[in-house]
Amino acid sequence: MTERVAILGAGAMGSRMAARLVAAGVPVTVWNRTRERAEAIEGAAVAPTPRAAAEAASVVLSMVRDDGASREVWLDPTQGALAGLGEEVLAVECSTLSLPWVSELAGAFTAAGRAFVDAPLAGSRPQAEAGKLIFVLGGEEDDCARLTPVLAPMAGAVHRVGATGAGATLKLMINAMLATQLGVMAELIGFSRRAGIDPALAVQIIGETPVCSPAAKVSADAMVAGAWAPAFPIELVAKDLGLLARSAQAYDAQVPMAERAGDVYARGLSQGLGGDNITGIVQLYDDGAAPAR
Repeated sequence: MTERVAILGAGAMGSRMAARLVAAGVPVTVWNRTRERAEAIEGAAVAPTPRAAAEAASVVLSMVRDDGASREVWLDPTQGALAGLGEEVLAVECSTLSLPWVSELAGAFTAAGRAFVDAPLAGSRPQAEAGKLIFVLGGEEDDCARLTPVLAPMAGAVHRVGATGAGATLKLMINAMLATQLGVMAELIGFSRRAGIDPALAVQIIGETPVCSPAAKVSADAMVAGAWAPAFPIELVAKDLGLLARSAQAYDAQVPMAERAGDVYARGLSQGLGGDNITGIVQLYDDGAAPAR
C-alpha cells in the first residue's frame, strides 16, 4: 500500500521535501502557518490545520523551526496533529529540537497509543532538492523500517541510531561539529589576513591536509569569496547550539567547546548577521571580506 504523507511546515526544507515526494508519485498533504507557501508546492494538497493534514495521512512528518513550533503543530488542543492521528498512523519529527522536548513529545505519543519516530536530517537546501539528505532515526525497529521507504525519495542515506531520542541526539552532534569547525575556520581566515598571508592561499593549503574536512574546505572557500547567501542561516546555527547546551545540561554532559562556539554565533546575531549563511560568520573577523552578489 502506498503511504499517504502529510508534511507539517513548508519552509525552506519542508517545501523541498514535499516536492521530492510529489515527484516520486507519493500522495502529499501540506500544512503551513502561511498558507501561500503550502499552496506553492505543485501537486500537493493543502490542509487548513495540522490536525486536518494528519487526518488525511498514514505518515505525518513535521519540519518546523524549534521546540515551541513542534509543540504547537503536534499538541495544540484544537488544531494539533496528534489528535488527528488514526491508530495505524506513524508520526515523525524531522525538526532539530532539544532532547528534553523530544522526550516529552515521545511521551505524549506513548500516552495516546500512537507510534513516533524522531528523524532529523543532515543536509541543507541543495541536498533537499537533490534527494540527498541523510536521515538519523530514533524509534522502534519496526517503525523505522516502515519509515525508511517513505524517506527514500528525499534521502541519500537513512540510519537508525537507536531508541527514541537517538536521532535527535545525533543531529545536535552533527550540527555542533559543523558549527565549531566553521567558527574556527572563520577566525583563522581573519588571522591569516592580519598576519600577511593571503587567505585564499591559506585555505587552499589547509584544504590539502588531512586535518581539514570536506565541509570545512567548501565553506572556507565560500568565506574567502564572500559568499553567504542563506542555506543554513546563522540564526539557526545559534538556535541549534543553544539546543545542544540545554540538552547537555539536562543529561549532565559537558560541551564547553560547543558552548563557546554558540557564543560566537550569538555575537553574529547581535551584529545583524542572523540572516546570512553560516559562512558569513567570517565577517566578525575579516574586515576585508565583502558578500558576493
